[in-house]
Amino acid sequence: MDHHPDSAPGRPEAPEVAWARRLLAGDPSAFTPFVESFQARIFQYTWLMCGQREDAEEVAQETLMRVFESFDQLRDPAQVKAWVFRIAKNYCLMKRRKSVFAPARELSLDELHPDHDGDGFTLQVADEGERPDAAVLRGELGERLETALRALPDTYRSVVLLRDVEELSTAETASILDISEDNVKQRLHRGRLALRRELAGYLEAVP
Repeated sequence: MDHHPDSAPGRPEAPEVAWARRLLAGDPSAFTPFVESFQARIFQYTWLMCGQREDAEEVAQETLMRVFESFDQLRDPAQVKAWVFRIAKNYCLMKRRKSVFAPARELSLDELHPDHDGDGFTLQVADEGERPDAAVLRGELGERLETALRALPDTYRSVVLLRDVEELSTAETASILDISEDNVKQRLHRGRLALRRELAGYLEAVP
């Protein structure tokens, strides 16, 4: 069972959780640091999910506006990150439905990485330990990683971003995306394997 990193015994409370507590308590001085703690991360998510800078900037702004309009609906400050990213996900979906940049059809991993043996599809799901370098994913997204993430179908890209980049738990990711935890695990494993294929040469060079 997954445990959110912020809830682990002995770990200090995440900064965004502390700012959320202060905002809910009516402290206006927490406004600026709260925005700063999310602004770049929300834009990174919307940029990689929306695909166009103009759309991503609009969605990020709409997300932050919605967060503050409905902040009193946040029931548990410890879940603020998952709550904010759920709002971002919803705005991304709405924007993609209306955007002229949205693809007519999303490719599957089978189409992106054909790997057939006879009449059966042979792409094996990666185990939990078989993942792209975690330090690379947690750090600033480089051009190679960004390109590899963009190559993933949306359904896999969203799971990889939430789990490996934002380090949300399986349960939180399932709640944000309205899918089961088993689906999160399956998509994450396949998404990680596809990323490993895209980044094989680059990751071998990472010390």
